[in-house]
Amino acid sequence: MTQPEAETPAPVARDTVPKQAPPAWLVVLLAVSCGLTVANLYYAQPLLNELRTTFGVGEAAAGGVVTATQIGYAAGMLLIVPLGDRVENRSLVSLLLAIACAGLVATGLAPQFSVLLIASLIAGSTSVVVQILIPLTADLSPDAVRGRIVGRVMSGLLFGILLSRVAASLLAEVTTWRVVFLISAGLMAILAVALRFSLPRRAPKTSVHYGELLRSTLRLARDHPALRRRALYQAALYSVFSAFWTTIAFVLTSAPFHYSQLGVGLFALVGAAGAAIAPLAGRWADHGHGRIATGASFLLCAAAFAVGGFGAHSVIALAVAAIALDMAVQTTMVSGQHVIYQLDPNARARVNSIYLATFFVGGAIGSEVGSVLYHAGGWTAVSILGAVIPLIALAWWTTERRSVDS
Repeated sequence: MTQPEAETPAPVARDTVPKQAPPAWLVVLLAVSCGLTVANLYYAQPLLNELRTTFGVGEAAAGGVVTATQIGYAAGMLLIVPLGDRVENRSLVSLLLAIACAGLVATGLAPQFSVLLIASLIAGSTSVVVQILIPLTADLSPDAVRGRIVGRVMSGLLFGILLSRVAASLLAEVTTWRVVFLISAGLMAILAVALRFSLPRRAPKTSVHYGELLRSTLRLARDHPALRRRALYQAALYSVFSAFWTTIAFVLTSAPFHYSQLGVGLFALVGAAGAAIAPLAGRWADHGHGRIATGASFLLCAAAFAVGGFGAHSVIALAVAAIALDMAVQTTMVSGQHVIYQLDPNARARVNSIYLATFFVGGAIGSEVGSVLYHAGGWTAVSILGAVIPLIALAWWTTERRSVDS
């Protein structure tokens, strides 16, 4: 009988020269950069009603904007992020941010829904600059505090995910939805310059040609069971996370709430409390408790949807569900990255590309399925999906071998 794959990878060679932790200002800049860039994937979520009105499409079609952005992001993870091991990172980051800027301008000026979808795909694919910055953070950090520092940068990423909805709602309330994307385009231009002059030079870790680089990325997925397991864990949670945040705008703008866009944005602000868990999750991972934290996160996620489902007419219950859901997703993400970054220090960008591409595919599926389920069965159908998926993941988690480092 085959044994289930181990959660914790085999030890790898450590750096023989101790590293110093990156300066605090650089960690802050990396966190802000990740937050502002990943926000591009989520601006559309609280604006779906405005997009429906502008382009005359239905709920499921409007949710396709979120899906297109996340599919673009997943494609970028597979096709662009591996270049982080092959190309000098400062130049790659600047180029991607410049293209993201152009895609966001096209999104903001889109005259037709089809143009909006294509522009969203471009903006999503180039926003993967986040996933070049995170492995760079891991490379710059000493082994003993890597989880903690990556957790701090990841907290910026989660703040970006959640505050993007607030910013989008506020701006759409006082201007139009188009201004949201045009302002983000300006922010990408600023980041391109700031990171160009602030990031340290990082020598490429491989000189293989692009085709071999992609093949080696796929081999990493084949050769490391812990990578596959962790990627699928995160895909499961991120699918229901995306289903929640894609459909909650429909819930809050309908009876009994009848919230405005400002109200939807302020609700999203509540979820930002979940970002506080990221440095703590990194500390747990540094001390070998990532496996237990992962199992607890699956239970917390299922409980969040139970609370949200039974409390569908209470904004307090929905807010509690949002906070619990975001804490669960953030904990598994940081714990997972702590595991995968130990697999091959010379291929962290490629390992990260498999991890993130897998779970963003899950997010894209979750956004689309959530929209369809909401249209067919309302919030109850979305809540059932959100409770069942993490319980399935929990059942799989029980097949893991317990490691001495867990």
